[in-house]
Amino acid sequence: MATAGKDLSAYDKEALPDASGMRIGIVVAEWNDDITENLFKGAQSTLVDCGVSSDHIFRYNVPGSFELIYGCRKMQESTFSIAGKRKKQELDAVIAIGSVIRGETAHFDFVCQGVTNGIKDLNLNKTRIPVIFCVLTDDTHAQSVARSGGIHGNKGSEAAIAAIKMAALKEM
Repeated sequence: MATAGKDLSAYDKEALPDASGMRIGIVVAEWNDDITENLFKGAQSTLVDCGVSSDHIFRYNVPGSFELIYGCRKMQESTFSIAGKRKKQELDAVIAIGSVIRGETAHFDFVCQGVTNGIKDLNLNKTRIPVIFCVLTDDTHAQSVARSGGIHGNKGSEAAIAAIKMAALKEM
């Protein structure tokens, strides 16, 4: 197992780019919400811990993981006012948070493939805003719990670190 013995929440804040002033969007799937809410909390707390102001974190909800693609595209295209300022600004990165748990049909395979390709395509489009893949694709609910604040930490935290690094990279 790739995450055996790993804490997905571990990071060295001193080794990260300066995140103060960054604006991060998070799109959260409502399906498997016990998992996705924990992933959101992990991402949000890590972003704030690393210097992103809580009023610079913007959230959209979508029904399920397949809808993350559209939600992320809308977030890439949007601009947001920050703390009463009139000037609207684009985001520095977007995090796509979802959870797909294997069932008894091929639905799992279709959703996972579609979401993966869709988010890949968003990263290749004309916008300069990176989209971070934080979609758990586990065989069991217990595996998802372990990766969303359980024994393996929180994949949402890992996605937040990736968002900070990619937002800094796009400015190079």
